[in-house]
Amino acid sequence: MPYITANDGAQIFYKDWGTDGSPVLFSHGWPLNSDAWEAAALFLAEHGHRAIAHDRRGHGRSSQTWQGNEMDTYADDLACLIEQLDLRDLTLVGHSTGGGEVVHYVGRHGSGRVSKVVLVSAVPPLMLRSDDNPEGLPIEVFDAIRAGEVANRSQLYRDLADGPFFGHNRRQDVAQGFRDAFWLQSMACGHRAAYECIAAFSATDFRPDLAKIDVPTLVIHGDDDQIVPFEVGGERSAEMIDGAVLKVYEGSGHALPDTDRDRLHADLLAFINA
Repeated sequence: MPYITANDGAQIFYKDWGTDGSPVLFSHGWPLNSDAWEAAALFLAEHGHRAIAHDRRGHGRSSQTWQGNEMDTYADDLACLIEQLDLRDLTLVGHSTGGGEVVHYVGRHGSGRVSKVVLVSAVPPLMLRSDDNPEGLPIEVFDAIRAGEVANRSQLYRDLADGPFFGHNRRQDVAQGFRDAFWLQSMACGHRAAYECIAAFSATDFRPDLAKIDVPTLVIHGDDDQIVPFEVGGERSAEMIDGAVLKVYEGSGHALPDTDRDRLHADLLAFINA
Protein backbone atom coordinates (compact mmCIF):
# COMPACT_ATOMS: atom_id res chain seq x y z
CA MET A 1 0.00 0.00 0.00
CA PRO A 2 1.30 3.50 -0.76
CA TYR A 3 2.49 5.76 2.04
CA ILE A 4 4.35 9.04 2.33
CA THR A 5 6.50 9.99 5.30
CA ALA A 6 5.52 13.06 7.31
CA ASN A 7 7.98 15.47 8.91
CA ASP A 8 8.07 13.50 12.19
CA GLY A 9 8.35 10.11 10.50
CA ALA A 10 4.64 9.25 10.64
CA GLN A 11 3.42 7.13 7.75
CA ILE A 12 0.45 8.62 5.91
CA PHE A 13 -1.57 6.20 3.79
CA TYR A 14 -3.10 7.42 0.54
CA LYS A 15 -4.98 6.21 -2.53
CA ASP A 16 -4.10 7.50 -5.98
CA TRP A 17 -6.63 6.65 -8.67
CA GLY A 18 -7.24 7.61 -12.26
CA THR A 19 -5.31 9.14 -15.12
CA ASP A 20 -2.91 12.00 -15.62
CA GLY A 21 -5.78 14.49 -15.61
CA SER A 22 -5.90 17.41 -13.21
CA PRO A 23 -5.51 16.17 -9.63
CA VAL A 24 -8.22 16.31 -6.97
CA LEU A 25 -7.25 15.66 -3.35
CA PHE A 26 -9.97 14.62 -0.88
CA SER A 27 -9.78 15.17 2.88
CA HIS A 28 -12.18 13.20 5.10
CA GLY A 29 -14.18 13.96 8.23
CA TRP A 30 -13.83 12.78 11.83
CA PRO A 31 -13.31 9.97 12.76
CA LEU A 32 -13.33 8.41 9.30
CA ASN A 33 -10.67 7.75 6.66
CA SER A 34 -10.19 7.99 2.91
CA ASP A 35 -12.78 5.27 2.31
CA ALA A 36 -15.41 7.92 3.03
CA TRP A 37 -14.52 9.55 -0.30
CA GLU A 38 -14.30 6.40 -2.45
CA ALA A 39 -17.50 7.02 -4.42
CA ALA A 40 -16.49 10.56 -5.39
CA ALA A 41 -12.91 9.51 -6.13
CA LEU A 42 -14.13 6.72 -8.40
CA PHE A 43 -16.54 9.08 -10.17
CA LEU A 44 -13.93 11.76 -10.85
CA ALA A 45 -11.29 9.21 -11.88
CA GLU A 46 -13.78 7.76 -14.37
CA HIS A 47 -14.26 11.29 -15.72
CA GLY A 48 -10.60 11.89 -16.49
CA HIS A 49 -9.21 13.25 -13.25
CA ARG A 50 -6.54 11.99 -10.89
CA ALA A 51 -8.21 11.36 -7.52
CA ILE A 52 -6.11 11.19 -4.35
CA ALA A 53 -7.38 10.59 -0.82
CA HIS A 54 -5.38 10.04 2.36
CA ASP A 55 -6.00 8.74 5.86
CA ARG A 56 -5.31 11.54 8.33
CA ARG A 57 -2.71 10.59 10.93
CA GLY A 58 -4.28 8.52 13.68
CA HIS A 59 -7.09 7.48 11.33
CA GLY A 60 -7.47 4.36 9.21
CA ARG A 61 -4.20 2.93 7.92
CA SER A 62 -1.92 5.87 8.83
CA SER A 63 0.38 5.91 11.86
CA GLN A 64 -1.34 6.26 15.23
CA THR A 65 1.01 8.86 16.67
CA TRP A 66 0.75 9.98 20.28
CA GLN A 67 1.52 13.57 19.33
CA GLY A 68 0.39 15.68 16.38
CA ASN A 69 -3.36 15.15 16.61
CA GLU A 70 -4.10 18.82 15.95
CA MET A 71 -4.76 20.99 12.94
CA ASP A 72 -1.27 22.43 12.42
CA THR A 73 0.19 18.94 12.03
CA TYR A 74 -2.72 17.76 9.90
CA ALA A 75 -2.10 20.65 7.50
CA ASP A 76 1.64 19.98 7.46
CA ASP A 77 1.00 16.30 6.71
CA LEU A 78 -1.17 17.40 3.81
CA ALA A 79 1.68 19.60 2.58
CA CYS A 80 4.05 16.61 2.72
CA LEU A 81 1.63 14.54 0.64
CA ILE A 82 1.16 17.30 -1.93
CA GLU A 83 4.89 17.96 -2.22
CA GLN A 84 6.03 14.33 -2.29
CA LEU A 85 3.51 13.56 -5.03
CA ASP A 86 4.43 16.89 -6.70
CA LEU A 87 0.77 17.81 -7.16
CA ARG A 88 0.07 21.05 -9.02
CA ASP A 89 -3.05 22.75 -10.39
CA LEU A 90 -4.76 20.92 -7.56
CA THR A 91 -8.37 20.98 -6.42
CA LEU A 92 -8.66 20.48 -2.66
CA VAL A 93 -11.95 18.98 -1.44
CA GLY A 94 -12.66 18.73 2.27
CA HIS A 95 -15.65 17.27 4.11
CA SER A 96 -16.37 18.29 7.72
CA THR A 97 -13.04 18.18 9.63
CA GLY A 98 -11.35 17.72 6.26
CA GLY A 99 -12.63 21.14 5.26
CA GLY A 100 -10.73 22.60 8.19
CA GLU A 101 -7.61 20.67 7.17
CA VAL A 102 -7.87 22.04 3.63
CA VAL A 103 -8.28 25.70 4.58
CA HIS A 104 -5.58 25.44 7.26
CA TYR A 105 -3.23 24.03 4.64
CA VAL A 106 -3.83 27.12 2.48
CA GLY A 107 -3.40 29.35 5.51
CA ARG A 108 -0.05 27.78 6.47
CA HIS A 109 1.38 26.83 3.08
CA GLY A 110 -0.31 29.10 0.55
CA SER A 111 -2.11 28.32 -2.67
CA GLY A 112 0.84 28.01 -5.03
CA ARG A 113 -0.05 24.42 -5.91
CA VAL A 114 -3.81 24.88 -5.58
CA SER A 115 -6.23 26.00 -8.28
CA LYS A 116 -9.58 25.47 -6.52
CA VAL A 117 -11.07 24.66 -3.13
CA VAL A 118 -14.32 22.86 -2.28
CA LEU A 119 -15.73 22.81 1.25
CA VAL A 120 -18.47 20.24 1.93
CA SER A 121 -20.33 20.39 5.27
CA ALA A 122 -17.09 21.85 6.58
CA VAL A 123 -16.24 22.94 10.14
CA PRO A 124 -14.78 26.42 9.39
CA PRO A 125 -14.85 29.18 10.34
CA LEU A 126 -15.08 28.20 14.06
CA MET A 127 -17.49 25.77 15.66
CA LEU A 128 -16.91 26.60 19.33
CA ARG A 129 -18.82 29.48 20.87
CA SER A 130 -16.68 32.21 22.39
CA ASP A 131 -16.91 35.91 23.20
CA ASP A 132 -15.87 36.83 19.68
CA ASN A 133 -17.77 33.91 18.12
CA PRO A 134 -21.26 34.02 19.64
CA GLU A 135 -22.70 32.13 16.64
CA GLY A 136 -20.81 28.98 17.62
CA LEU A 137 -21.94 25.93 19.57
CA PRO A 138 -21.51 25.72 23.36
CA ILE A 139 -18.57 23.72 24.66
CA GLU A 140 -20.99 21.31 26.33
CA VAL A 141 -21.78 19.89 22.87
CA PHE A 142 -18.16 18.87 22.36
CA ASP A 143 -17.65 17.79 25.96
CA ALA A 144 -20.51 15.34 25.45
CA ILE A 145 -18.76 13.88 22.41
CA ARG A 146 -15.54 13.58 24.41
CA ALA A 147 -17.42 11.85 27.23
CA GLY A 148 -18.90 9.38 24.76
CA GLU A 149 -15.49 8.74 23.25
CA VAL A 150 -14.08 7.88 26.67
CA ALA A 151 -17.04 5.89 28.01
CA ASN A 152 -17.92 3.72 25.01
CA ARG A 153 -16.70 4.97 21.69
CA SER A 154 -18.21 2.07 19.76
CA GLN A 155 -21.66 3.06 21.02
CA LEU A 156 -20.94 6.74 20.34
CA TYR A 157 -20.26 5.96 16.70
CA ARG A 158 -23.39 3.82 16.47
CA ASP A 159 -25.45 6.64 17.93
CA LEU A 160 -23.97 9.20 15.54
CA ALA A 161 -24.53 6.97 12.52
CA ASP A 162 -28.09 6.08 13.49
CA GLY A 163 -28.86 9.68 14.37
CA PRO A 164 -27.52 13.10 13.42
CA PHE A 165 -24.54 12.29 11.18
CA PHE A 166 -26.68 11.03 8.32
CA GLY A 167 -29.93 12.61 9.51
CA HIS A 168 -31.38 9.13 9.99
CA ASN A 169 -33.16 10.40 13.10
CA ARG A 170 -35.23 12.69 10.88
CA ARG A 171 -36.70 10.25 8.38
CA GLN A 172 -35.31 6.76 9.17
CA ASP A 173 -34.35 6.46 5.50
CA VAL A 174 -30.55 6.04 5.49
CA ALA A 175 -29.34 2.64 4.30
CA GLN A 176 -27.86 0.32 6.91
CA GLY A 177 -24.74 -0.07 4.78
CA PHE A 178 -23.87 3.63 5.04
CA ARG A 179 -24.32 3.53 8.80
CA ASP A 180 -22.28 0.36 9.17
CA ALA A 181 -19.46 1.82 7.06
CA PHE A 182 -19.36 4.89 9.33
CA TRP A 183 -19.00 2.69 12.42
CA LEU A 184 -16.36 0.48 10.80
CA GLN A 185 -14.21 3.41 9.67
CA SER A 186 -14.61 5.12 13.03
CA MET A 187 -13.43 2.06 14.95
CA ALA A 188 -10.28 2.00 12.78
CA CYS A 189 -9.36 5.43 14.15
CA GLY A 190 -6.97 5.44 17.09
CA HIS A 191 -8.62 6.21 20.44
CA ARG A 192 -6.27 9.08 21.32
CA ALA A 193 -6.43 10.51 17.81
CA ALA A 194 -10.23 10.43 17.83
CA TYR A 195 -10.39 12.09 21.25
CA GLU A 196 -7.89 14.85 20.48
CA CYS A 197 -9.36 15.53 17.05
CA ILE A 198 -12.58 16.68 18.73
CA ALA A 199 -10.74 19.77 19.93
CA ALA A 200 -9.01 20.12 16.57
CA PHE A 201 -12.25 20.36 14.63
CA SER A 202 -14.24 22.32 17.20
CA ALA A 203 -11.81 24.82 18.72
CA THR A 204 -9.47 25.69 15.84
CA ASP A 205 -10.10 29.22 14.59
CA PHE A 206 -10.07 29.04 10.79
CA ARG A 207 -11.09 32.65 10.22
CA PRO A 208 -7.52 33.80 9.42
CA ASP A 209 -7.16 30.88 6.98
CA LEU A 210 -10.39 31.72 5.15
CA ALA A 211 -9.12 35.26 4.61
CA LYS A 212 -6.06 33.86 2.81
CA ILE A 213 -7.95 31.77 0.25
CA ASP A 214 -7.34 33.41 -3.10
CA VAL A 215 -8.53 30.73 -5.52
CA PRO A 216 -12.05 29.91 -6.74
CA THR A 217 -13.96 28.26 -3.91
CA LEU A 218 -17.20 26.29 -3.82
CA VAL A 219 -18.99 25.92 -0.48
CA ILE A 220 -21.63 23.17 -0.26
CA HIS A 221 -23.75 22.70 2.85
CA GLY A 222 -27.05 21.10 3.80
CA ASP A 223 -29.49 23.37 5.58
CA ASP A 224 -30.50 20.53 7.93
CA ASP A 225 -26.95 19.69 9.02
CA GLN A 226 -27.13 18.60 12.68
CA ILE A 227 -23.35 18.21 13.08
CA VAL A 228 -22.10 21.50 11.60
CA PRO A 229 -25.21 23.68 11.39
CA PHE A 230 -25.43 25.66 8.16
CA GLU A 231 -25.52 28.96 10.05
CA VAL A 232 -22.35 28.00 11.96
CA GLY A 233 -20.41 26.59 9.02
CA GLY A 234 -21.12 26.96 5.32
CA GLU A 235 -23.07 30.19 5.41
CA ARG A 236 -20.39 32.05 7.35
CA SER A 237 -17.45 30.51 5.47
CA ALA A 238 -18.92 31.59 2.14
CA GLU A 239 -19.23 35.13 3.48
CA MET A 240 -15.59 35.17 4.56
CA ILE A 241 -14.02 33.84 1.35
CA ASP A 242 -13.71 36.42 -1.38
CA GLY A 243 -15.82 35.38 -4.38
CA ALA A 244 -16.93 32.03 -2.95
CA VAL A 245 -19.90 30.27 -4.55
CA LEU A 246 -22.40 28.85 -2.05
CA LYS A 247 -24.65 25.90 -2.87
CA VAL A 248 -27.26 25.02 -0.26
CA TYR A 249 -28.70 21.50 -0.34
CA GLU A 250 -32.22 22.03 0.92
CA GLY A 251 -33.33 19.51 3.52
CA SER A 252 -29.99 17.68 3.50
CA GLY A 253 -27.86 16.80 6.49
CA HIS A 254 -24.16 16.41 7.16
CA ALA A 255 -23.13 13.28 5.26
CA LEU A 256 -23.50 14.66 1.74
CA PRO A 257 -20.81 12.37 0.20
CA ASP A 258 -23.17 9.47 0.96
CA THR A 259 -26.72 10.81 1.16
CA ASP A 260 -26.47 13.24 -1.79
CA ARG A 261 -23.91 11.47 -3.96
CA ASP A 262 -25.30 12.11 -7.43
CA ARG A 263 -25.87 15.82 -6.87
CA LEU A 264 -22.52 16.28 -5.13
CA HIS A 265 -20.60 14.41 -7.84
CA ALA A 266 -22.22 16.50 -10.57
CA ASP A 267 -21.45 19.73 -8.71
CA LEU A 268 -17.85 18.70 -8.09
CA LEU A 269 -17.26 17.76 -11.73
CA ALA A 270 -18.83 20.94 -13.06
CA PHE A 271 -16.80 23.14 -10.71
CA ILE A 272 -13.51 21.35 -11.35
CA ASN A 273 -14.01 21.41 -15.13
CA ALA A 274 -15.18 25.02 -15.30
